[in-house]
Amino acid sequence: MVTFIRAVAQEHEVAGLVVGVPLSLDGSFGPAAQASRDWTLELSAQTGLPACLWDERLSSSAVNRMLIQEADLSRARRAEAVDKLAAAYILQAALDSLPGDLTPF
Repeated sequence: MVTFIRAVAQEHEVAGLVVGVPLSLDGSFGPAAQASRDWTLELSAQTGLPACLWDERLSSSAVNRMLIQEADLSRARRAEAVDKLAAAYILQAALDSLPGDLTPF
């Protein structure tokens, strides 16, 4: 997996990684969030890319809500798209948090 991520990152001139972290609803780090943090630290070390963790709470819910309201997709069609769109939602939130004059690449 690391070899694949490193190759894709080099091919697309990726400057850093944003990884969703599944915090508990109260914002605490449970076992899944700790595993995500550990994996991200190892991935960053092995790829040489800086990485940040981004709260992924409710991203799938927000995307599902958008797909229901705006795209009027069936449950089966939403299931096919929700993970990819939730990842895009998380990345966009991270990019939106950057200062306006800072280019992320």
